Amino acid sequence: MDFLLNDIHTDLASTVAAIGEKAGGSSVARAWSEGDRAPGLNVYRQLAEAGITGLIVDDELGGSGAGATEMVVAAEQIGRIALPGPVAETLAAMPTALAAAGATDALESLLGGRPATIGTEATGFRAASPTDADVYLLRDGTLSSASIVAEHDSVDPTRTLADLAAQAELGAADAAAVADLAALATAAELIGLGSAMLDLASEYAKSRKQFGRAIGAYQAVKHHLADVAVAVEMARPLVWGAAVGLDGNAPDSSAVAVSRDISAAKVAAADAAYLASRRSLQVLGAIGYTAEHDLSLYLTKTRALVSAWGTPAQHRARILETL
Repeated sequence: MDFLLNDIHTDLASTVAAIGEKAGGSSVARAWSEGDRAPGLNVYRQLAEAGITGLIVDDELGGSGAGATEMVVAAEQIGRIALPGPVAETLAAMPTALAAAGATDALESLLGGRPATIGTEATGFRAASPTDADVYLLRDGTLSSASIVAEHDSVDPTRTLADLAAQAELGAADAAAVADLAALATAAELIGLGSAMLDLASEYAKSRKQFGRAIGAYQAVKHHLADVAVAVEMARPLVWGAAVGLDGNAPDSSAVAVSRDISAAKVAAADAAYLASRRSLQVLGAIGYTAEHDLSLYLTKTRALVSAWGTPAQHRARILETL
């Protein structure tokens, strides 16, 4: 199966990147971590205005009528700015769940720019980043609006987790389908995070000098960064391939094959992003771990998303079951 970005995908990526750049890039995440959510919520509204939050929603429901392939292209660019809030939930999980449940009013709110998050069995029935978002609970095949019982901090200062209580029932939804789409969106986010950390480390290696030479001139540093580049570039086609299968355009688009491919994409993307975080920190040294440096925002978000919507061990186990 061959998959290359066409002009539509390239333009979509450029549109999302431009929204992030205009908003201030990683400064949005820094503001969010300090309690100022306005810049981040404004990004969600702009994404909605551009049709990004409705990429996997059918035209007749007010969405863009695109597919998972376009969704992962957008999610990767969103990952590059470490956008806080429930990204995978807003782009993937909630459009799927709300459309399936026939919750048109709630779907209209999401497509209007209001972030949304959800707790399912795949998340331990906890919802990520529930503040300033519509919150839902999917249990035993029933989607309900939800209230926050307790909120917990995570390793990512821009991400909290909430225990939920079900409120009004909205309709039926497929928990497995919701979790698969969210896992795929998270994988794409991780590719974006990994790419951004590689860029940060590469630029630092060009400017930081030791013994009269840029540290990027030393072979050991080159190898570190090359390993990251290879890992990211090897993981990205797995994310694209899983999206193509989810859209029904792969040679084998059966449910088993698609689920396996999504798990493979999530594992590879998590491994690549985690490698990028470790190697970038080695290149930058202690400064990269300080709260003042942008790399710290990427490090903590990567650590949180590695286990979001299924840990690497859980996804590897699912791959093994299909062999």
